[in-house]
Amino acid sequence: MLSPDPMIAWISCLLGGYLLGSIPFGVIATRLGGAGDLRKIGSGSIGATNVLRTGRRDLAALTLIGDGGKGALAALLARHFLGDPTLADMAACIAAAAAFTGHLFPIWLKFRGGKGVATFFGTMIAIAWPAGLAAGATWLVMAAIFRISSLAGLTAVAVTPLLLFALDQSTIPRLYLAAFMAVLVFIRHHQNIRRLLKGEEPKIGGSKATPAS
Repeated sequence: MLSPDPMIAWISCLLGGYLLGSIPFGVIATRLGGAGDLRKIGSGSIGATNVLRTGRRDLAALTLIGDGGKGALAALLARHFLGDPTLADMAACIAAAAAFTGHLFPIWLKFRGGKGVATFFGTMIAIAWPAGLAAGATWLVMAAIFRISSLAGLTAVAVTPLLLFALDQSTIPRLYLAAFMAVLVFIRHHQNIRRLLKGEEPKIGGSKATPAS
């Protein structure tokens, strides 16, 4: 259990979640796997989609698991160690939001991180797994139809608050968390959105590793 002091408990959720979320699994995987510096490849993002541009599906899978897992782990640890069952859901959401922010703005990489879709799914599965799995299924369906990763991700995060309502999992902390992450995902995808509007967004598997712009 964390300290009974509420201030220390909340600070621990924020700081612990942020540091866990800041672990750059994509950068670590590509360097250890001999694929080079991920930040100099493709879009320069540290997420699994950009790792896939190296041609290494194994490293992309590891990145996907790591990025999703760190968000889930932050939420689960906060829920387990807070000490007050009545505040467990709020603690999990705060830690998840901190981990998500850490992924987007990691201190280890001068606050230049990923775009957050995998971490979004990981946190939502830990917070409300039926809604999280439904969001993941939305991504799969959109990706299968349109073959565009960014479009699938943006659609999935946008419908997640509705999924929370539909599946009767819509507590105030969860709705705030889903909305907070969705807004940041859209902000981080502003270049992708421009390319989508122009019909220039690359399809899944259609981009090879090129120097980051």
